[in-house]
Amino acid sequence: MMRQFLKPVLKSASLLALGAALSACVPAKTAIDPAAVAMEERAIEARAFLKDAESQIAAKSHQAAQAAWDQATNITPETTAAAAEQGAEFTKLLVSLANASKQFDIKELPAEEARKIQILRSGITIPAPSREGAAEELAGITTKLDATYSTGKFMFQGREIDLLEASRIIEQSRNPAELQAVWEGWHSIAAPMAPDYARMVEIANEGARELGYPSLDQMWLSNYDMKPAEMEAEVQRLWTQVEPLYKELHCYARGRLNTYYGDAVQPATGPIRADLLGNMWAQQWSGVYDILKTDTPGPAYDLTTRLNEQGYTPLKMVQTGEAFFTSLGLQELPKTFWERSMITKPEGREVVCHASAWDLDDYEDVRIKMCTQVNAEDFNTVHHELGHNYYQLAYRNQDHLYKNGAHDGFHEAIGDFVALSITPEYLEQLGLITAAEKPGPDADTALLLQTALDKIAFLPFALSVDSWRWGVLSGDTPPEAYNQSWTDIRLKNQGIIPPAPRPADAFDPGAKYHIPGNTPYLRYFLSFIMQFQFHKAACEQAGWEGPLHRCSIYGNKEVGRRFEEMMEAGMSQPWPDTLEKFTGTREMDGSAIIEYFDPLMVYLKEENAGQSCGW
Repeated sequence: MMRQFLKPVLKSASLLALGAALSACVPAKTAIDPAAVAMEERAIEARAFLKDAESQIAAKSHQAAQAAWDQATNITPETTAAAAEQGAEFTKLLVSLANASKQFDIKELPAEEARKIQILRSGITIPAPSREGAAEELAGITTKLDATYSTGKFMFQGREIDLLEASRIIEQSRNPAELQAVWEGWHSIAAPMAPDYARMVEIANEGARELGYPSLDQMWLSNYDMKPAEMEAEVQRLWTQVEPLYKELHCYARGRLNTYYGDAVQPATGPIRADLLGNMWAQQWSGVYDILKTDTPGPAYDLTTRLNEQGYTPLKMVQTGEAFFTSLGLQELPKTFWERSMITKPEGREVVCHASAWDLDDYEDVRIKMCTQVNAEDFNTVHHELGHNYYQLAYRNQDHLYKNGAHDGFHEAIGDFVALSITPEYLEQLGLITAAEKPGPDADTALLLQTALDKIAFLPFALSVDSWRWGVLSGDTPPEAYNQSWTDIRLKNQGIIPPAPRPADAFDPGAKYHIPGNTPYLRYFLSFIMQFQFHKAACEQAGWEGPLHRCSIYGNKEVGRRFEEMMEAGMSQPWPDTLEKFTGTREMDGSAIIEYFDPLMVYLKEENAGQSCGW
C-alpha cells in the first residue's frame, strides 16, 4: 500500500534530485537484516526453552538426589527400588530435554544460550534412549551395579569380610599369600557384574547416538570446551610431562619390594605385583611406606598416631577441615550439614562407604558421606570432600545448568589443592606437633616420597581407568575382552600386573567403585595435575618464598578471596577463563608437579642408578 502511494511522487525528477541532496545531509535509517531478526527470535525461543528446562531439571534433580542419598546411606530393597525409579525418571527427563534442544542450531545462538544447550546435551553421564522402557532398564542396571559393589563380601580364612576389612589387610599385611588371597577375593565380587555392565553399555551408547554423538566416550569427552580428539591429545600431553617422574618412582619402589620380598615374590625387573603396594587397586602406595621409605631422615611423628593421641574423633576431623576453609575467609558450613551428613558408618545397616560430597538442593543442603576413620588418610579425605561442598556453596547463585565445576577436574582439584597445605607448618598450627617436632630440611626427601606415593603413583592409574572405559564405550573393546584389556592397559601405563593369572570370567574393573558407579575418571587425572597448579599460584599470591612443598595457605584470607571468586563462576564460562582468573594461565600444566617434587626426583635418580628401569 505504501509503495503504491509513493510511485507517483517518485516520477518527479526534481523531487528525486532534492531527495538525493537531502540524503547527503540526513543519516539513512539502518536497514533491517532479516537474518539478524530471525537469529534474535531463535535466541528468545532458546532462552524460554532453557528457562523451562532448568526449572524442570532442578525440581527433578532434588527428588533424585534425595532418593540416591537414602539408598547410599541405607541400602535396602526398598531404597534401591526408589533410587532406581527416581533415577529412571530423571534420566528420561534429561534425555527428553536434550532431544528437544536439537530444534536449536548451536552455531546460530548467542554464546550463553549455545553454552547451555551444549551442557544440556552432553552432561548426561549415562543417557538412555527415548524408546519405551529403556530408561527404566538402564536405571535398574546402574542401581544394581552400585548395590552389588557396595554390599560386596567374600570368604577369607573361614569368615566373610567386606572391602573395609580387606583394604586394612592389603595395607597392613606383609604375607604375600595372604595379600594375594584378599586381592583375589575382593576382585571376585565383580565377576557377576560383567553381563549387566555390557548391557548397560549397549543401552547408553544407543542413548548417546540419539543425542547426536557417535558413542558415549565421545559424549563424555565433549564436556571440556574443545573437540574430543583435542581433549585426548591434551591428556597425552599432560601425561608426557609427568611420566618420567612416575617411571623413576616405579623403579625405586620395585627395587625396595624386591629387597623386602625376594625374587620369588617380586622380581627385580619387570612389572610390580598389584597386591604388594598397600592399596586394593595399587592406585596409591603410601600404605607400604615402611618398605619404601628413604634412607634419609623422616618426620619423627606419625600423623595417625598423633590424631588418636590427641583425642580426635571423626567429627573433630571434619570440624578441623571446616576450620581450614573458614581460616581463608569462607563461610561456616550450614547447620544442616552437621545434622544430615553421614560422617561415620551407622550400625546395623549397609551403606556406600566410598567417601563423597553431596548437594541435595543445589543451594545449601550440602553434606558428606564417609565411614570416617581417625587416620592420616581420612584426615586428607575430609579436606578433599569439604572442598566439593565449598565449591557447591560458591556457585549456588548461578543458573542451574552452570551449577558445576568449570570442568569436572576442577571439582576434584579444589579439595586436593587445599589438602596440599597439610604440611608440618599446618600441623604445628593445629597443635598436632610441636615446633621442636617439626621436621627440618633434611626430612624433605622423606616427606616428598610420602606425598609422591599417593600423588604420582595415582596418575597412571587415573589415566588407565578411562582409557579402558573409552575402549569399552567406543565398541573397540568387546565384552569378551573386558578383563584382558584392563590388565593390558594397567601394565602399559602403570607397570602393574595381577598376583596370578585371572580366571576366564574375571571382571576386575568392576572391583573399582567408579566403574559400576559410572563416575567418569578423567576428572581425577586432571585434578592431580591442576591441584599443583592451584597450589603454586596460591603460594605465589601468599608471597611464599620457601620450597613449594612446605607452603601452607592456612589463614590467608587474600588467597581465600581469589579462590572463592574462581569457584563462584561455576560452569558459566569456558574453563580456560576460570583457570586464568586464579593462576594467570589458560592452559593446564604439569610443570608445577615437577617443581614440587624436584628434590625427590634427584634422590630417585641417584637410588636407581645402575638399575634396569621400565617394564
